[in-house]
Amino acid sequence: MGNFDPQRVRTCKTTGLNVCLDAQFFIKANAVFAVVFLLVGAIAAILLALTRWPAVHLLNDVWYYRILTLHGLNMLIFWILFMEVAILYFACTSLLNSRLAAPKVAWASFLMMLIGAIMVDVIILMGKGDVLMTSYVPLRGHPLFYLGIILVAVGTLTAVILFFATIYIARRDKTYEGSMPLVTFGALAAAIIATVTLLHGAVVMIPTFTWSLGLTPTPDAGWYRLIWWGLGHMSQQVNVCAMVAVWYFLATLTTGAKPVNETVSRVAFVLYILFINLASAHHLLVDPGLGASWKIWNTSYAMYLAVLASLIHGFTIPASIEVIQRVKGFTRGIFNWLTSAPWSDPGFSSVVLSMIIFGFIGGITGVTIGTEQINIIAHNTLRVPGHFHATVVGGTTLAFMGLAYYVVPLIFQREFFMKWLARIQPYIFAGGITLMSIGMSFAGSNGVPRRHWDVEFTGAGIGAGFDAGAHFMLGLMGIGGTIAFIGMLIFILLTVATVFFGRSNAETGMVSWQSADRMKMISDAAGKEAEFEVEKHKTPGTLVLVSVLLVSFVVYYFANWKALAEVWWVR
Repeated sequence: MGNFDPQRVRTCKTTGLNVCLDAQFFIKANAVFAVVFLLVGAIAAILLALTRWPAVHLLNDVWYYRILTLHGLNMLIFWILFMEVAILYFACTSLLNSRLAAPKVAWASFLMMLIGAIMVDVIILMGKGDVLMTSYVPLRGHPLFYLGIILVAVGTLTAVILFFATIYIARRDKTYEGSMPLVTFGALAAAIIATVTLLHGAVVMIPTFTWSLGLTPTPDAGWYRLIWWGLGHMSQQVNVCAMVAVWYFLATLTTGAKPVNETVSRVAFVLYILFINLASAHHLLVDPGLGASWKIWNTSYAMYLAVLASLIHGFTIPASIEVIQRVKGFTRGIFNWLTSAPWSDPGFSSVVLSMIIFGFIGGITGVTIGTEQINIIAHNTLRVPGHFHATVVGGTTLAFMGLAYYVVPLIFQREFFMKWLARIQPYIFAGGITLMSIGMSFAGSNGVPRRHWDVEFTGAGIGAGFDAGAHFMLGLMGIGGTIAFIGMLIFILLTVATVFFGRSNAETGMVSWQSADRMKMISDAAGKEAEFEVEKHKTPGTLVLVSVLLVSFVVYYFANWKALAEVWWVR
């Protein structure tokens, strides 16, 4: 029973894991408000997409920038941070068979995060925080805007410290045998990166808050940008770590997969801890205050070690799925293991689609526009949000959606409504976000600016605007954004309806998304250690897939060098 109080624990009838009831409460609370902030961000998203689409151009200039601020903070910060705290609590309690170290501290964390997030949203909607998510000085928001962000950051840091404390007592009390589970190790890596990230936030936001009160001078703009991106971009690197941990977890839950080499996977997480924060520099490559040597080092040699980590995960996770599928007998041809996978399980489809979008769109574009020379033709164009919508939305958000299809039945002990709709939801959302990201990226390649309200410059004294190609891509962005919004709305409505009105499975356990025959195959494959050892050295399908990824990267990367050469063309 680990170190649980017998009165504060239940045993999950589906997984057999012990669930700390204190942790369960905070997992539920954080997950519920994560979905609330996801809804706020989603409504803002569709308004923005229909404004950037010139054929619709929905909002006026004031409300466009106001909603843009609201969207960024709710989608990139609040939705994901609340969900990640829920993941941390699960990873350090149920997976380690341990109690939550200090429930009162969890209350303090939750209340600070919730009050801070609500405070920020209210100030934005009141029109007193139209400074965008980056909030660059000397633009000044209301003091409560900065105070709210500080509260969210401090609350999150408190949750991270509680996570560390729970891991400590689990190790002290020897509540688990052997090495820390890989999923918990990935969550630990995310928590370490989060600590560094949130410390950057304190360094930059506290003096900005005192400046907004008139107590201190205006922070130096160059200093602010440098330190702020240690918060702004590194917070997305926390997402990457958490997302990859979710990939491993869902691969196991949906197929029975286990890592082909845990040591290599752990090393990849360590590479994230050491080097992934350097990618923050790609937002500063056009800043004159930073030297060329610093820019080149941060965006090439050192950053590639973090890219290596992503490539490792990008191989080991599909390879683990291929191996277990081959152990089950799906060995005909190169891709029989993939075509025979449980595609009707939304947990499985979410993780695979998340990997594809993150790798083929987000990863390739990120490494390319993060190169100092190429960045000059991409910086502050729509290519930048095209990239991070593929990573944060198509990657992290879609993976977290897949996780919710298991978290709700296992933690909330409720069965999903309309399972047929839940099964197709990941495909709707993934299709929409793919179209949206591609439209953004290619519109940016046509020079469309990143944040501009009216790309047609209506009423300008001289001719302005963009060609038909840019308009086509902006239309594609608008259509894709609409489809993605529908997919997200389906997820939110299904989740909320299930949490509050779903049929209880407390006495029976979770009803699997897969057939009884498939679940028996997963169970039988778990005992075939000899077959696993043989098949883990045979992953031809995964090798083909990663080769396609590398070829796609090479083509895109050198196409950008060609585009750069055309910009610098000399007669």
